[in-house]
Amino acid sequence: MEHNKVVLFDGVCHLCSAVVRFIILRDPTGRFRFAPLQSVVAEQWIDSAGVDQNSVVLLEEGQIYVKSAAVLRILRELRGVWPLYYLFVLIPAPLRDAAYDFVARHRRQWFGQQDSCMVPTDEMKNRFLGGHVPR
Repeated sequence: MEHNKVVLFDGVCHLCSAVVRFIILRDPTGRFRFAPLQSVVAEQWIDSAGVDQNSVVLLEEGQIYVKSAAVLRILRELRGVWPLYYLFVLIPAPLRDAAYDFVARHRRQWFGQQDSCMVPTDEMKNRFLGGHVPR
């Protein structure tokens, strides 16, 4: 099975790591793969797209989505009621991204961070590209 949806996330942020686990639980067919923004694997995409470390990134079919656009595109692919949240795409992107940026600025203060990137469990390892190796 080809996987053309890759989520890049802040691997040391507790909130971001929890979001990855949330996605995995609601994506039983394994459409999404993951890599920490701090990994060598993610470095090629980050540098070429000019993405900062405060943004979740979705790489989907050759396109790069960041911030609220990435989150909404991820939610619309998950099992359960989560695709309904894609309706927030009707809110102008600058407003959505302002809310996203507010949470991103405070996420480590509110939820904490780890000293190194999240280490996937044995069950999750096949969902990660290049694992959890920091740059």
